[in-house]
Amino acid sequence: MRGGLPFALSSEVPLLVAYPICVGANALVAPLVYLFLSSLHKLLERWEPYRRLFDHIVERSRRKVHAKVEKYGYAGLILFVAIPLPITGAYTGTLGAWILGMDRRKTILAVFVGVIIAGIIVSIVFTLGLRAFYFFIK
Repeated sequence: MRGGLPFALSSEVPLLVAYPICVGANALVAPLVYLFLSSLHKLLERWEPYRRLFDHIVERSRRKVHAKVEKYGYAGLILFVAIPLPITGAYTGTLGAWILGMDRRKTILAVFVGVIIAGIIVSIVFTLGLRAFYFFIK
């Protein structure tokens, strides 16, 4: 969405058309990532080296962020997805929630809300940036 929405808007696609399409497409990431990770994980879990490595990584990750997840929970996930910066977003947020064992439905809802907020932020930044650009070239 961080690339698609500015591209659509710069291609003169109206915001009321581009925004729901980009947000909807990005929001689909959460259920698809959960489906993919669950399927792939079940397949790879049979392989002992993967299982040991996965258990080690997950336990280490859970220990490091357990306090923050307990404190911020799904609101923290929303904020993480909503901030349009590199390494944040729907993919990473969903992956992190899956690794931490967060509830699938609540995660999908939190990612959806975060994507909506990110879409608003990207739209505002793009629009303000475009106006500033036009201001300076006139």
